[in-house]
Amino acid sequence: MGDLSANALRVLEARYLRRDADGRVIESPEELFLRVARAVAQAELLLGTAREAGHWEEVFHALLTSLDFLPNSPTLMNAGTPLGQLGACFVLPVADTMEGIFGALTAMALIQRTGGGTGFSFSRLRPRGDRVGSTGGQASGPVSFMRIFDCATENIRQGGRRRGANMGLLRVDHPDILEFVDAKLEGGFGNFNLSVAVTDGFMEAVAAGDSYDLIHPGSRRAVRRLHARDVFDRIVSAAWQTGDPGLLFLDAVNRANPLPALGEIEATNPCGEVPLLPYESCVLGSINLAHMVRSAHGTPEVDWDRLRQTVHIGVRFLDDVIEVNREPLPEVADATRANRKIGLGVMGFAECLILLGVSYDTAAAIDWGERLIGFIAGEARVASRALAERRGVFPNWSRSGSPTRTSTSTGSRAIGTTPWIASGAMSKAEARSGK
Repeated sequence: MGDLSANALRVLEARYLRRDADGRVIESPEELFLRVARAVAQAELLLGTAREAGHWEEVFHALLTSLDFLPNSPTLMNAGTPLGQLGACFVLPVADTMEGIFGALTAMALIQRTGGGTGFSFSRLRPRGDRVGSTGGQASGPVSFMRIFDCATENIRQGGRRRGANMGLLRVDHPDILEFVDAKLEGGFGNFNLSVAVTDGFMEAVAAGDSYDLIHPGSRRAVRRLHARDVFDRIVSAAWQTGDPGLLFLDAVNRANPLPALGEIEATNPCGEVPLLPYESCVLGSINLAHMVRSAHGTPEVDWDRLRQTVHIGVRFLDDVIEVNREPLPEVADATRANRKIGLGVMGFAECLILLGVSYDTAAAIDWGERLIGFIAGEARVASRALAERRGVFPNWSRSGSPTRTSTSTGSRAIGTTPWIASGAMSKAEARSGK
């Protein structure tokens, strides 16, 4: 098994190792990895034979114990336990009704208690001061309801081990956008990352120095105009002071939407790396790039064969996670299994550069990042196609389209250091689509 630092052992004990009824740790790191490998390999038993399941349990166990690849926290926490919820990222819709708002709040609580993080677009909610027809009162606006979500999250401990996390988004053309931009300046929202969903039209107005319309989300009518550069400067100022909001380039995300027939993507998971449709969830895993460098005759180089093998096993592992996962809501189960999205990412990029003798803040580092992620993306698709040939394509394959580009950035967190790939989920365990 790979060496674990003292800090890593402390984190494992605090968050991941199983405990008894009295809170005592009853599991070693080796036993944790065995538990996870065995639970995930059960998918191989469902799809094949006991012999195949045993083989892949050994392969997965070797992958994890080498620390070449690790899955997201809920998989480490919950695989092989009665809870069995293994997904990390969820997006929930928020409709402009009391039932829709508090239904999303309930769904958030059910997801976060199992270790998942949730993302929301509040763009459909009517603006502050808008007339409420059923009562004759006035709407309090999306920011006020976000405070309720934030308060609820504060009192939910994910899987009994960590605080919940949210992403809150509002379209840049929503009438309450300035209140949203300034939300963290007044304190609060400690359980939210915030991002403004900006459009191509808005960014063009910023570049041209033009004004743009604010649109009522219900009537779709323009209610007033703002100067785009003033709004952009306000976003920058708030982000400089508080770290939020970030930007989600909404039109760019939807140009890369692999399933446009199912609707537009409006939100991401809490860290912004995975844009998802309503009720979709995603399972994540990271390849340790620091382990993908070897010394050949005294010269460091990337071990492309080892990286290729790790990608292929990682894709299969994540597809198997979807198969054995116990989703917290039926709507999530339906959407996730219909689309089967996985997120294959990396860790240890800075350490990889150090081993290669490359400075982080250089053009050479950028070139290496592009080369590594391009290789991982290509091999992930090869692995996904192989799984699709064996297991059948995912159910919504017939409704999918070809993205115009490969997404390798962190979405609205464009300054983040961890590149991610949405693999397109080109695999499926049950050939319900008939292909």
